[in-house]
Amino acid sequence: MHRTRRAKIVATLGPASSGAEMIRKLFVAGADVFRMNFSHGTRENHAARFAAVRAVERELGRPIGILADLQGPKLRVGRFENGPVQLTAGQPFRFDLDPVVGTADRVQLPHPEIFAALVPGAELLLDDGKLRVRVERCDASSADTTVLVGGRLSERKGVNVPGVVLPISALTAKDRADLATALDLGADWIALSFVQRPEDIREARALIGDRAGILAKLEKPSAIERLDEVVREADAIMVARGDLGVELPAEQVPAIQKRIVKLCRKLGKPVIVATQMLESMIESPVPTRAEASDVATAIYDGADAVMLSAESAAGKYPVEAVTMMNRIIEGTEADGQYRQLIEASHAAADASAQDVTQAVCCAMRRAAALIQARAIVCFTSSGHTALRAARERTSAPILGVSPRMDVARKLALAWGVHSVHLTQALNLEQIGPVGAGVARGQGFAEPGTPVVVLAGMPFGESGTTNLMHVALA
Repeated sequence: MHRTRRAKIVATLGPASSGAEMIRKLFVAGADVFRMNFSHGTRENHAARFAAVRAVERELGRPIGILADLQGPKLRVGRFENGPVQLTAGQPFRFDLDPVVGTADRVQLPHPEIFAALVPGAELLLDDGKLRVRVERCDASSADTTVLVGGRLSERKGVNVPGVVLPISALTAKDRADLATALDLGADWIALSFVQRPEDIREARALIGDRAGILAKLEKPSAIERLDEVVREADAIMVARGDLGVELPAEQVPAIQKRIVKLCRKLGKPVIVATQMLESMIESPVPTRAEASDVATAIYDGADAVMLSAESAAGKYPVEAVTMMNRIIEGTEADGQYRQLIEASHAAADASAQDVTQAVCCAMRRAAALIQARAIVCFTSSGHTALRAARERTSAPILGVSPRMDVARKLALAWGVHSVHLTQALNLEQIGPVGAGVARGQGFAEPGTPVVVLAGMPFGESGTTNLMHVALA
C-alpha cells in the first residue's frame, strides 16, 4: 500500500488509541508516524504501544515511524492550602522557594533557576497564559509581583517566563530516564521540548548518538531568536504552537510558523506543524472550517507533516480525525494552485556548500520534470539522500530505499518519501533495473515509463551519493 499524497500525518497515541487494532485502523486511515507522549504513561504503557505499532508494521509490510516526545522542563507552581485562589488585577502576589503550601498571597515556585534569571519588570505567565504578573522585586529565592491579568489559579499550574533564557537543561532527570526507555524500545525520532538554544540539542545528541533522529520543538521565543542555529543543529523541527502561542502574542504565531517552515525547507530539514489542528474533533466527528483551513495552510506552505494530539490520543473520534486530515491533505495537494505555490516558494540550494549530494538532487529535480518521471528512487544508507531529494519538493514521488529498517522508519516523516526496506546486495550495474523494479513493484510506475535513480559509489556507503541514472520501469 502507498499514499497518494506527499505531506505526512503524525498521530499521537493515548487512552483512545492504544490497542493494536485501533493503531492498525489509524495507519490505514492515513497515519504515517505515531507519537508517544512521555509526559504521560508508564514504561509498560509505552512498551505495549511500541509493540502494537511494530506488529501492524509487520502485518502490513510498511515501515512506520515512532516519535518519542519528552516532557522537558515543565515549570509549575506548588500547592495551595485551601484549593484554588482568585488573583485580582493590581494585587501583590509572592513566589518563593518555601515548600509550605500556598495561600491567597503567596505560593511556592520550586525552580531556583527561574529566580536566578528574573529581573524587575519581567513578566510571568500562569496557567497557559491565562494569568499574568509583573516582577517588582526579586532575589535568589523569591519574587514579589503585581497581578496584571487576574483569574483563578490552581495548584501545579504551569509557569512561562517569556523573553528570559533560563539556565536549565532541556533534559530533566525524568527526560533522561524516558530517553533511555525510548531508545531501548526503538524510537526513530526523539522530540526535545522547550528547546532554548542549539546547545540543548548538542547535549541531547551526546546521549542519543545516531540511535535516533533529534526533533527540536520550537515553543520558546529564545529558540526563535536563534532559529537558524537551532534548525541547523537539529535533524527535524516541530512548530509547537501551544506554548509558543502562550509566550508570544497570538497574532505573531502565523508569521513565525511560515518563517520556520520556509527555513526548514531551505535547509532540507523535516518540519511538523502541530497543536490544535483539528481540536474540535476531540468531541465532534467533523472539524470546523477554520481548522480545515489551518491544516491546508500548512500543506500549501510545504510542511513535511501535520500532527494530531488529543484528537487521536484521547478524543472520541480518533479514526475520523486521521481520515479527515488525510482528506484535507489530498484535497489541498489536488488543487491546481498547490504545485504553483510549492514551485514559487522553492529556495535555491546553497552553492557555497559544495555538497555533491545537493548538486545531484538539484539536477534530479530538473531532469525529473523534463522527462516527467513517474518516481525518484533514492538508494540511501543513512537517509540523507532521500531527505535531500525531499527538499526539492518534486511532483514525482520519492522512494527512499534503504537496507536499514531504522532508516526506512525515520524517512516515514519526510515529505513525499515512500519508505522501502530492501536488504538485497547490489552493484553499480543493478541499480537501474532494481530501482525501476522497485518503483514498478510498489505501484508508482507502469512498465516502460521513466524513473530517476539516485545512488552513490562506493555503493552502500553513507554520504557518497554522486550518481543519477534514468531507467525505464
